[in-house]
Amino acid sequence: MSLSRAPVPASVRRATAAACLAAAGLIGAADALQAAEPVPTAIELGPRPYYLLQQLEEGPLREKLSACVDRPARRTDFSIGHRGAPLQFPEHSKESYLAAYAQGAGVLECDVTFTKDRALVCRHAQCDLHTTTNILATPLAAKCSEPFTPADPATGREASAKCCASDLTLAEFRTLSAKMDAADPQAITLEAYMDATAGWRTDLYSPGTVMSHQESVALFRRLGVKMTPELKAPEVVMPFDGEYRYEDYADQMLADYRAAGVDPADVLPQSFDLDIVRHWIANHPDFADQVVFLDAGPWRMGMDQAIARLPDLAAEGVKIVAPPLWVLVTQEDGRMAPSAYAKAAKAAGLKIITWTLERSGRLADGGGWYFQSVADLVDDDGAALTLLDVLAQEVGVIGVFSDWPATTSFYASCLVK
Repeated sequence: MSLSRAPVPASVRRATAAACLAAAGLIGAADALQAAEPVPTAIELGPRPYYLLQQLEEGPLREKLSACVDRPARRTDFSIGHRGAPLQFPEHSKESYLAAYAQGAGVLECDVTFTKDRALVCRHAQCDLHTTTNILATPLAAKCSEPFTPADPATGREASAKCCASDLTLAEFRTLSAKMDAADPQAITLEAYMDATAGWRTDLYSPGTVMSHQESVALFRRLGVKMTPELKAPEVVMPFDGEYRYEDYADQMLADYRAAGVDPADVLPQSFDLDIVRHWIANHPDFADQVVFLDAGPWRMGMDQAIARLPDLAAEGVKIVAPPLWVLVTQEDGRMAPSAYAKAAKAAGLKIITWTLERSGRLADGGGWYFQSVADLVDDDGAALTLLDVLAQEVGVIGVFSDWPATTSFYASCLVK
């Protein structure tokens, strides 16, 4: 009599393999634990892309995208997870990154700042812990730069707090939980101040797991995706502690990738600071071709000056510029079309990435800041697909940051070669 052997579940195989590697000293215990965790293997777009398709006006684009509804999605660098998938998951949390990966994002973003002991962590700003984590509800609130102050309706004073990564050590930071980025400036209680998530988002997937930069690198390597860290401007006096310079911080971020054995070709370092971009290009030639200049010039110096500067950027060695969505499009004959900035960037030989789709909430009111140059053409959520099509087919962007990568993955799987 023979007995058939039941198949060993993949999760058990992963855990066993990880334990063997840890026992052999080939990976650490923490890495072994992470390696044993399940990750999605198939891309799942969910219902949102199809909901947007239903809102899209009748025409050639709707016909083309409708023909792709039953096709399997593919992972693509065109689809960039902006802070993960923060439309519904706490930004820069492990859960947010895994959601973005499950939706087909080929590139994931860790915005980088530093702690009191100079460890790098994933946060959108150095001083956003009071809106993006539960710190105010923990004993660590006592270490915040500015404690919670409730609103005072009598004087019109708004509620406020300021809690920075640099207020905490890495060990303390790791005790926090990520939450949806929100705060109510009119709140007169701490509970109300923290419980302010926009109605078109959700708290269903909170709390989330905060991550250090090195942990994000390890996770992204395991997922096999490219990485686009953004060096956030310090909100403390530099040199920090009298010796930690801005350039040291910028170099440390790239050093984490070298230490992990990541191919520089798989890393797209970002910064709004042109001096930091120049520093990377001059001092880190292995990363230079992938450095992304986040161009705030169109609203800080004016559109004409920003356009005039583009050939100079290319001459300095900048290869990729990344302005927001609205900078790249304009209204022309009642439709969305490439802007003067988009045409000038292309003429200068610059590649273009843009941000951020799915960050505006419902688009019935014109789409807000991200759609400002085409607001008259935006009256429903389907406009997100129209904009995406113009960016891909006419502007020629190589990637789009999205708060819900399923949308960009769906479009790219259908119409981006």
